[in-house]
Amino acid sequence: MPKGPQGQKRPADVIGAAIMVAKIATGEIEDTKRSAGTEANRKGGLRGGKARAKVLSPAKRKAIAKKAAAKRWGGTKKSQHR
Repeated sequence: MPKGPQGQKRPADVIGAAIMVAKIATGEIEDTKRSAGTEANRKGGLRGGKARAKVLSPAKRKAIAKKAAAKRWGGTKKSQHR
């Protein structure tokens, strides 16, 4: 059985997932919630990215963005359009 991001068991097929949603809606099973510690870590990570961007210079942010775009879109290939 596949596991979710926090290790919870999830149905592998669409029908199994639909049945699980129906059971949660009717109260037959409990929906798993994030623990307080996990939620705090998630919020800290969200704040960390903004703080890092604030500290970086515009030139450094641009260099990081270019590197990410190159990875995302296939590296250092030149544009096909001229």
